Amino acid sequence: MIPLLKRSVHAVTRTTGRFTAGGRVLPSFLIAGAQRAGTTSLYRALSQHPLILKPGLHKGVHYFDVAYDRGLSWYRAHFPLRAGISRLTRRYGCRPHVFESSPYYLFHPLAASRIAHDLPGVKLIVLVRDPVERAFSAHAHELARGFEAEPSFARAIELEEERLAGAAEALRAAPYSASHAHRHHAYLARGRYTEQLARFEPLIGRDRILVIDSGRFFAEPEIVYDRVLEFLGLPHIGDPVFGRHNARPRPCPMPDPLRRELTDHFEEWDAKLYPWLGASPSWRR
Repeated sequence: MIPLLKRSVHAVTRTTGRFTAGGRVLPSFLIAGAQRAGTTSLYRALSQHPLILKPGLHKGVHYFDVAYDRGLSWYRAHFPLRAGISRLTRRYGCRPHVFESSPYYLFHPLAASRIAHDLPGVKLIVLVRDPVERAFSAHAHELARGFEAEPSFARAIELEEERLAGAAEALRAAPYSASHAHRHHAYLARGRYTEQLARFEPLIGRDRILVIDSGRFFAEPEIVYDRVLEFLGLPHIGDPVFGRHNARPRPCPMPDPLRRELTDHFEEWDAKLYPWLGASPSWRR
């Protein structure tokens, strides 16, 4: 009964959003990834700020990756009305920010150019996590959701290169297509963060991209939260409650030899994060 009611409410909200899309605003910043790096936890913390407004239905709208064919009016329909933005601006003397969080944006080969075209001036927040732990967590996540049929993490990463072969090129060649493997089986590829950031930097500008070490976020959430508010140009209002969200249980620990092998695999890529973080990644210290 509750799921049916929830679906009905969502349907009404979507219909209302479409009819009023012309009076709604587009996001001024996005949490673009990475998957399994704390995006849900940061999203929920930021959503508690009175001048940071989230979408009406879901954390992630996924417009710039898998729903781009629906058009900008469809995307706009997910966000607040201009009238509400004006009221908040008058109340606080500061214009609110509107945002969403879709972790596939960072990895999708076309998302950067789409975002730059449709949201000029947008800011991006990217969280990065120990890529070995991220890959292990992603496999458990996809397995639990039914998107991964291979129960062995070691075997899944052995299959990755074959599964992803030609997927990015196919997405570029057919812009409105989708790739199950690219979205759900890129365990190691998604951890090469600087490779993905390199697509965004020339289109968005480094000064409008904030890269956050998720290890530091969970260790010092207040400090990182204040850094995000500074990046967005917002005052500190209230005291958010921080927590870990969207965690997945692990069926078994990762074998130490495999962990060492993957840690060595990512050494070069982790070193390239220094200019983005201003320090070595927390998992390399």
